[in-house]
Amino acid sequence: MEEKKSSILKGKKGLVVGIANERSLAWGIASCIHQHGGELALTYQNDALKKRIIPLATKVNANNIYEFDIQSYEKTPSFFENISQDFGNLDFIVHAVAFSDKEELKGDYVDTTKNNFLNTMEISCYSFTALIREALPFMNEKANFLTLSYYGAEKVIPHYNVMGIAKSALETSVKYLAVDLGKRGFRVNAISAGPVRTLAASGISDFRYILKWNEYNTPLERNITLDDVGGASVYLLSELSSGTTGEILHVDAGYNVVGMKNVNAPDISKV
Repeated sequence: MEEKKSSILKGKKGLVVGIANERSLAWGIASCIHQHGGELALTYQNDALKKRIIPLATKVNANNIYEFDIQSYEKTPSFFENISQDFGNLDFIVHAVAFSDKEELKGDYVDTTKNNFLNTMEISCYSFTALIREALPFMNEKANFLTLSYYGAEKVIPHYNVMGIAKSALETSVKYLAVDLGKRGFRVNAISAGPVRTLAASGISDFRYILKWNEYNTPLERNITLDDVGGASVYLLSELSSGTTGEILHVDAGYNVVGMKNVNAPDISKV
């Protein structure tokens, strides 16, 4: 068990949706929340993923694990009722869910099919709004909601295609939700994370090239880590960020501020 780093989130209870394995951004967030005193409930989508989640849940003392399909909207109210009965009302929810047919991320965006476009938008964007709506009766005062985005929402990234459109919509949703929920004292934010070698990223063509490009062209001259994203999440989910909502926080080693290639970067084709 990892040693506690602080008690910033002591007494706070939250739900993390979307952990796939120990390399997931969601796992980096969950692990860091635990290290800073937060209590967690976790979800898994199916039995295959349950086998991966149970050992991870043990590492963060998460005794409440629930099967949850984010597209089964009719079951979401009872899902939150069960959490409330077992675990109590929540102080925060982390939404780390996205999906698109990886075959449609290989070609041009113009070739995106209607079915994949709608499915990508539903899972990667709308599900965040739907999740929050059903969770509202089960949230404590000053609750926080957090989701994950990527720079492909702002600029064209090769092979990101329709995911970029979905993430752009997600980021705009964060802003509208922040206004809707601000009157309740709730906050809504997103982390725009730099590329990390995750299961989801494996579906993006030439991802190794993207990682190298970022490593050589970020101001910090490195790629980010799960701990980088986890630390930022602790800030956004804690009272340290009490005046922050509707924010898209870039955790990308500074890549989003760069306007051109680093003149001192080596030729990636030769690396």
